[in-house]
Amino acid sequence: MRYISTRGHAPALAFDDVLLAGLARDGGLYLPETWPTRTADEWRRLRGLPYAELATEVMLPFVEGSLTRAELAALAAETYAGFDHPAAAPLVQIDHDLWLMELFHGPTIAFKDYALQLLGRLFDHVLTKRGERVMIVGATSGDTGSAAIEACRDRAAIDIVILHPEGRTSEVQRRQMTTVKSPNVRNVALKGSFDDCQDLVKAMFADAPFRDEMHLSAVNSINWARIMAQIVYYAAAALALGAPDRPVAFAVPTGNFGNVFAAYAARRMGLPIAKLVVGSNRNDILDRFFKSGEMKMDGVVPTLSPSMDIQISSNFERLLFELCGRDADRLSALMAEFRGTGRFAVTPEMHRAAAELFASHRLDDEATLRVIAETRAATGQTI
Repeated sequence: MRYISTRGHAPALAFDDVLLAGLARDGGLYLPETWPTRTADEWRRLRGLPYAELATEVMLPFVEGSLTRAELAALAAETYAGFDHPAAAPLVQIDHDLWLMELFHGPTIAFKDYALQLLGRLFDHVLTKRGERVMIVGATSGDTGSAAIEACRDRAAIDIVILHPEGRTSEVQRRQMTTVKSPNVRNVALKGSFDDCQDLVKAMFADAPFRDEMHLSAVNSINWARIMAQIVYYAAAALALGAPDRPVAFAVPTGNFGNVFAAYAARRMGLPIAKLVVGSNRNDILDRFFKSGEMKMDGVVPTLSPSMDIQISSNFERLLFELCGRDADRLSALMAEFRGTGRFAVTPEMHRAAAELFASHRLDDEATLRVIAETRAATGQTI
């Protein structure tokens, strides 16, 4: 499998190089050169597999040429053996045809454990084979940082530095990040927003001499391996609910767009995902885009869901690349306009294409608390 940059001016790379590179040298994000697909019969044969085995089957086409089946299977088995539920990502029914996917069974109780626990092992495996060491630099609004640190702590081939906005993470997540006593872990609190932290990380990766000197790599969802690992739980849920013989839809709380893009990737692999509902808080740039076709920045407002307090959703560039028909020049022009003016608008045809799959909704803090309470009262489940 080869990977290409959304900006079109970086060489195509194999999976292991994409894993270590994170961001492409032209500032773009990596995507598979072609989407691997499975027939309906091939998906049916995966029903009922244990989570680690399903992960191996789903991810194997993406790592072809870089990892053997045996290597990937061993890494997946080790990763998900550490989760506290045998199904890893179980489904709980809360209404007729409405299910809750539990993604809190990893070591930091964040959904990002599902990808980052594997990612830490992938890094260690590839780097040890190469005899190399990297410095991972990441930005977080909370859950990425704690999950990344837990995945990378005490690993021989990795140093990790995490930037977070001071006072804008939950206290639990701040403590998860800043109380780890491992020699390879560093935390930096910045005055500003998550977008400020993310901009600094992107600037470091854009500085080629600095990037090479420090051997930088990334675990944010700009790293394709994060998306790849998250495809697995969408496949697990879809198969459990009757796919490929029954269409499914997913509603996904969305900040940086990586999680919901993994669901999009699952659809591209042949699963019958009929609709993806993007959930936003008051920082509703994605909700406004899907309703209007215009992406327009606004100030970041602190909310009760700080992991979604984002205005620049990095992974949206991957979807935009697909909406542009994989035209890198067209994509680059839109991103340059966004950086220069804080806005861009897509064509009506591109907006219609997005709306065929994506819907969106936003809730303020008051409505968020109300829905949490109503769901708890009606179902006994805390969301």
